[in-house]
Amino acid sequence: MAVLVAVAATVVVGISTARAYTPSPLSRSGPEVAKDALPRLNFLRSELRSGGGEEMQALFPEGYFFTHVLYGLSWINVGALDPDHRDEALREARWALSRLESPAGSGPFPADAEPAYGVFYTGWTTWLRGRIVELSGGPEEAPDDTRALRAAATELGDAFDTALDAGTPYLTAYPGQAWPVDSVVAVAALQLDDRIHASDAHADTITAWKRAVNARLDPKTGLIPHQVDAVTGQPLQGARGSSQTLLLRFLAEIDPEWAAEDYRTFRSHFASDIGMLPGVREYPRGDDSPGDVDSGPLIFGLSASASTVALGDAVLFGDQPTAAALTGLAEATGMAVESGGRRFYLGGLVPVGDAFLVWSLTAEGETAAPDPAPTTETATWWRVPWHIGTGVTLLLLSAAALYSWRHARRHHHTRSPADRSTP
Repeated sequence: MAVLVAVAATVVVGISTARAYTPSPLSRSGPEVAKDALPRLNFLRSELRSGGGEEMQALFPEGYFFTHVLYGLSWINVGALDPDHRDEALREARWALSRLESPAGSGPFPADAEPAYGVFYTGWTTWLRGRIVELSGGPEEAPDDTRALRAAATELGDAFDTALDAGTPYLTAYPGQAWPVDSVVAVAALQLDDRIHASDAHADTITAWKRAVNARLDPKTGLIPHQVDAVTGQPLQGARGSSQTLLLRFLAEIDPEWAAEDYRTFRSHFASDIGMLPGVREYPRGDDSPGDVDSGPLIFGLSASASTVALGDAVLFGDQPTAAALTGLAEATGMAVESGGRRFYLGGLVPVGDAFLVWSLTAEGETAAPDPAPTTETATWWRVPWHIGTGVTLLLLSAAALYSWRHARRHHHTRSPADRSTP
């Protein structure tokens, strides 16, 4: 038994060690990244078509929504990275959008909000529809989606104009509750609508919104806050990793230079200060507050969800050291299994996590922001402590196995012939 345990542990550690050196998307070509994403998306497709979204909704806020919308957006990225998959990507993204527009998709959100179902729902669905139009080839190639996009963007623009006139740049996701990340997604959708139509229909709204946001930044970090007062837009909670990693992805569409600067600031405050764990903190360094429903459980202050989304930021901003470290960490700890053309993590128990990961890995399929200045916040030697720890563990297991083996053989040889014949 000791030998079997030692052998099994060696196999697991060997696989984990090899996967820690998985190249990041920035080290691979677009078609290579798309090929790697396909088995992940095959897993999500089978899960979503067999009720996986509903299961995620029972476990996480917006679990149904996130799993579907990220599935659709990841397919769009795959179609952009490899045109050979364009038709399948559009088909699957449209299916995901139809599921979001079904009663199951819109049901958790307030129908009487402005815009309808709140800024979270409308922002993400409008962004997905815009990406569909973009991958289709533009308004002429997807006229129905384009009309729906303009209608949704107009509703969003009007809602932002009303909110700005009332004194806040942030719309509510639920009655009396506003999270800036949701409004960043929605304003990115306005910018995308203008880019697709080669117009400046929302330019004045976006300019006023940026001015109002910059007047209400988190005083501690200078970043967009996590939660704000729904009436005034003033910060209630400072910047946090779970929302920063998401909003930076969309701020790159609104204002690439602003996004690149905030990415550098974010890394300086939220990059892991634990050398062997190159993840992302949920709170700025020096703040060891506990996790909550937004962050999930924290490990030494690090958020698994924020770290997964931060991989996409690193890819989008061309931060090769961080992208390499976060890719290696995800592959080393996720215990991925690939079978039957499907690849899944943690036994396939949390498909929404797989959706966030494939969305991050395919981030090059989006419009990239200017490269940030080189960062020294990511330790390139982060694997060394892992290797030392696992090496020592394997040596102890091997020593225990050898001792057990010798003890068993010695006991066998010292038994008398009579003993050996005794059952």
